[in-house]
Amino acid sequence: MDKEERKIINQGQEDEMEIYGYNLSRWKLAIVSLGVICSGGFLLLLLYWMPEWRVKATCVRAAVKDCEVVLLRTTDEFKMWFCAKIRVLSLETYPVSSPKSMSNKLSNGHAVCLIENPTEENRHGISKYSQTESQQIRYFTHHSVKYFWNDTIHNFDFLKGLDEGVSCTSIYEKHSAGLTKGMHAYRKLLYGVNEIAVKVPSVFKLLIKEVLNPFYIFQLFSVILWSTDEYYYYALAIVVMSIVSIVSSLYSIRKQYVMLHDMVATHSTVRVSVCRVNEEIEEIFSTDLVPGDVMVIPLNGTIMPCDAVLINGTCIVNESMLTGESVPVTKTNLPNPSVDVKGIGDELYNPETHKRHTLFCGTTVIQTRFYTGELVKAIVVRTGFSTSKGQLVRSILYPKPTDFKLYRDAYLFLLCLVAVAGIGFIYTIINSILNEVQVGVIIIESLDIITITVPPALPAAMTAGIVYAQRRLKKIGIFCISPQRINICGQLNLVCFDKTGTLTEDGLDLWGIQRVENARFLSPEENVCNEMLVKSQFVACMATCHSLTKIEGVLSGDPLDLKMFEAIGWILEEATEEETALHNRIMPTVVRPPKQLLPESTPAGNQEMELFELPAIYEIGIVRQFPFSSALQRMSVVARVLGDKKMDAYMKGAPEVIASLCKPETVPVDFQNVLEDFTKQGFRVIALAHRKLESKLTWHKVQNISRDAIENNMDFMGLIIMQNKLKQETPAVLEDLHKANIRTVMVTGDSMLTAVSVARDCGMILPQDKVIIAEALPPKDGKVAKINWHYADSLTQCSHPSAIDAEAIPVKLVHDSLEDLQMTRYHFAMNGKSFSVILEHFQDLVPKLMLHGTVFARMAPDQKTQLIEALQNVDYFVGMCGDGANDCGALKRAHGGISLSELEASVASPFTSKTPSISCVPNLIREGRAALITSFCVFKFMALYSIIQYFSVTLLYSILSNLGDFQFLFIDLAIILVVVFTMSLNPAWKELVAQRPPSGLISGALLFSVLSQIIICIGFQSLGFFWVKQQPWYEVWHPKSDACNTTGSRFWNSSHVDNETELDEHYIQNYENTTVFFISSFQYLIVAIAFSKGKPFRQPCYKNYFFVFSVIFLYIFILFIMLYPVASVDQVLQIVCVPYQWRVTMLIIVLVNAFVSLTVENFFLDMVLWKVVFNRDKQGEYRFSTAQPPQESVDRWGKCCLPWALGCRKKIPKAKYMYLAQELLVDPEWPPKPQTTTEAKALVKENGSCQIITIT
Repeated sequence: MDKEERKIINQGQEDEMEIYGYNLSRWKLAIVSLGVICSGGFLLLLLYWMPEWRVKATCVRAAVKDCEVVLLRTTDEFKMWFCAKIRVLSLETYPVSSPKSMSNKLSNGHAVCLIENPTEENRHGISKYSQTESQQIRYFTHHSVKYFWNDTIHNFDFLKGLDEGVSCTSIYEKHSAGLTKGMHAYRKLLYGVNEIAVKVPSVFKLLIKEVLNPFYIFQLFSVILWSTDEYYYYALAIVVMSIVSIVSSLYSIRKQYVMLHDMVATHSTVRVSVCRVNEEIEEIFSTDLVPGDVMVIPLNGTIMPCDAVLINGTCIVNESMLTGESVPVTKTNLPNPSVDVKGIGDELYNPETHKRHTLFCGTTVIQTRFYTGELVKAIVVRTGFSTSKGQLVRSILYPKPTDFKLYRDAYLFLLCLVAVAGIGFIYTIINSILNEVQVGVIIIESLDIITITVPPALPAAMTAGIVYAQRRLKKIGIFCISPQRINICGQLNLVCFDKTGTLTEDGLDLWGIQRVENARFLSPEENVCNEMLVKSQFVACMATCHSLTKIEGVLSGDPLDLKMFEAIGWILEEATEEETALHNRIMPTVVRPPKQLLPESTPAGNQEMELFELPAIYEIGIVRQFPFSSALQRMSVVARVLGDKKMDAYMKGAPEVIASLCKPETVPVDFQNVLEDFTKQGFRVIALAHRKLESKLTWHKVQNISRDAIENNMDFMGLIIMQNKLKQETPAVLEDLHKANIRTVMVTGDSMLTAVSVARDCGMILPQDKVIIAEALPPKDGKVAKINWHYADSLTQCSHPSAIDAEAIPVKLVHDSLEDLQMTRYHFAMNGKSFSVILEHFQDLVPKLMLHGTVFARMAPDQKTQLIEALQNVDYFVGMCGDGANDCGALKRAHGGISLSELEASVASPFTSKTPSISCVPNLIREGRAALITSFCVFKFMALYSIIQYFSVTLLYSILSNLGDFQFLFIDLAIILVVVFTMSLNPAWKELVAQRPPSGLISGALLFSVLSQIIICIGFQSLGFFWVKQQPWYEVWHPKSDACNTTGSRFWNSSHVDNETELDEHYIQNYENTTVFFISSFQYLIVAIAFSKGKPFRQPCYKNYFFVFSVIFLYIFILFIMLYPVASVDQVLQIVCVPYQWRVTMLIIVLVNAFVSLTVENFFLDMVLWKVVFNRDKQGEYRFSTAQPPQESVDRWGKCCLPWALGCRKKIPKAKYMYLAQELLVDPEWPPKPQTTTEAKALVKENGSCQIITIT
């Protein structure tokens, strides 16, 4: 039973894999070695390409626990195989205790994570992985992650740091003291070196990997075969093309590795100080850090070499590496539950939940703040590839394969050609044996027919169009590091955009303020920096309620805070390090207005009051700060005006939240209406509130008070209105995409309200469209996960469902086509937390939400990647446009990722735009469509070339003849290569059209096109071949044949004389050969013109001057040598003389062939079949039209039209999103009604099914 076991590692995670154990088998190895020798090394290549076969052919199944090799298979739709060798980590060198004492202390029963109590480590540390008999741990490495054998779960598992299963209490109690040197050494043995190693492979290694591509192996086989047949010239041409292709490929691959290596290497090795148990400070290299080390953060900052949780002091960090927002973030120490007044109990530490206290790898610590004599300390929680940056680099190094139908169909098409070649192969052998041909000739000719049918020049031909597209993209400032993705971009039907810096300008602008006095709104004011307001509580709140700090004398922080502070023109002063050292606590940050804003003298009448209220210097000290929390949607501060006895509490945040925490009598009656007016105009609105604190609250009490005690019973002060300006080109570009039926989605790290307003502003959500906010809550206190549905526009108006007007419920379908479903009148919006909950607990809702999800706010980098995958799972071709390192994973995962930054994001992104503007997106799609259509044209042309030449050779084999070497060379080099490399030059069409090109070769229209041309070409070639035999002058050709009756005339072919001395061994020269050669030469050019289509995706072929010139030149040349033979040309091409009348007949055959081919391709196929039979491409998008009122039309579709339409077609749409759209048309429960809740069913984990419960 053990031997057949199958285990799952990383269960429930994105990289879940099945694992099978194998042991090396000597007898199997011997048989395989013999097979490799007998097959001339081909078996070795086959096993190299197929890791699964390699392991199964050389190993026998074994229990996973004791195996030598593991075979891994991903559980996703790709089912990819990997193999890894089991290695053994010896603990003999364990520095704390001797092997003997260790073996006595072994015991079982621990998970693979750090032991919380350091003293336990000696006793339990090894047992979790190793067998009790020895001090050895078995492990394997896959995709830069080590998996250790864990005796407890009887499976392999990766080593976790302090980021899982460790409580906040134990972080302080058990880990804050640091590690002993012995413990550090032991952990170093297990965790390895703390580095994100991106090895740049040597050129030789990359070359071997590239050369062992199946296509290049086939080319090598063809070249060897042609050389034995003395067909050197074309062999040389193929060799040259292959070398150019390999060199360019090696250059781009190595360049990517070097860029990634350079990006990662910036912080790979720095010197860091760590605290040991005896409180001594030791300086070590960052590569030696292990989870549990207590790292001292230097005063002047550093680039973090690991993920660490702050336990002492405060840090100001630039996290642009992770979030894309180059805003300094203040990180505070992790709350210590045993000390805090309002403890958080035994809450488990989680880097995501506690990100305000976590310093992430790769982020820059700009500055630190500390208490008296205290060092700023952080405990290392994750190292190497386990860190946030490590995971990002792994997603770049090992991306999921992008499945594209074109390439799958191309291989299928090649298999069909191989099958045709197989038939020719068998026919040639049988025909040659019957005609008693020599064995050597039979082998060469039968193998030759395979190289004719599967053209070795195909990869070069396919690459040509992509290279030209790459060149055109470069001209418009788009650089490409993954050329194969250009074709995929032609299929994009959905594009995700990051917001900040992509759709909008980087910063926010202050539009104005609207203050409240006596519970009434005053008129909006633009200028806040004036004498009238300088001493108002409103301006005091703007001056103090922020997280700004000075870094090297420059004010920095959140752009919103920065704009707000700059608008009032105040000055911020922070305590110096010397001042801080004199006090027990951090000295307060002080803000004060500039002198010119303060009144120079005070009016005489109010002298006493003014002197009491205003000291000579007016400044405010910020005593305590409660940082902004996205969960609470607010921040607050406690401040004191110099000379005042009482402190003030100021609060700012989301208007609805602030209003709910204020005294109702201070909130204006028209608050909701005013707020709605601003948000509908796309403004970002922030509310301010204030209250005087009791005089008994002292400095020390304030430092320990909970924020809930401060943030209540406030006075509402008014609104600040900020404007997030769209980039000038954004609305126009999005409109172009919508006209082309390309859906647009916003995925941002910014807040939900801002994202929705920007989406409305830029036209992503139309004014009449409804926005449904999905607020998902994880399971808590025994309750199941649930989603609350709010309608964004009605959210502020309605307190209970009955108040919702029927108009608020969106109409489902008002368009005439299922393709327009993205234009229906409702959109889903959600934040990152809700998205994660939905992915985990509501799997069956994910596809439905993907169909109409438009705004995804507060998305973490990995959530962006998950969103791209969720959209791909419903068969969207997804583009991603972003500008930050936080977009890296998503840019790599998308079918077409385009980075607007030349920094980190460009390493991961297949495309990088030199100009930071989204206008590159439609340009890329246009070029992608042109390249895709070019690929289809080239593939169709190469298929026809193969079949035409295959049929020519097969016809000639039947009379034991063949095409001559120079005939082959003329066709292959002069016609095929010239045509292939010029027909790919058509530029892209000027604008994006609503129609999309087919995604695969196996589509009705394309197959009909190819098959019809094959039948036409075979028909006319056969006509010429058999008709020539019916001519009165025909005889079986021999050197003295004279069908022309032109002895001594100008038509006399001098090759006759030569042929008497030079015997034609291969019987090349004959009337059939000459006829077939001329007709087939014209046929190559005819199909080239038939397949070179322009509009709507490419410019017309007559604008491709190189192609036009090449085709005209070849036509004239072939026509000339056919009608007016030149003796020297005839001799080289081994053409025989035929009567002039037959030459004219051949011309007529060619002209009729041309007329039939072009008529079928351009009229019958394009005008009739495309519109009637192949109405839409493979996506299965059928057109419906309705003039019924929307709801009636939905019901009516459900009963008659839809089943009738589907019944007639006998097939359903192939794209999941289209099929889903049809289903949702008749689903009365969708979209969810306002103010309803969807609950996940308890204990149902299989499909995550859910039910809708209306809350009344």
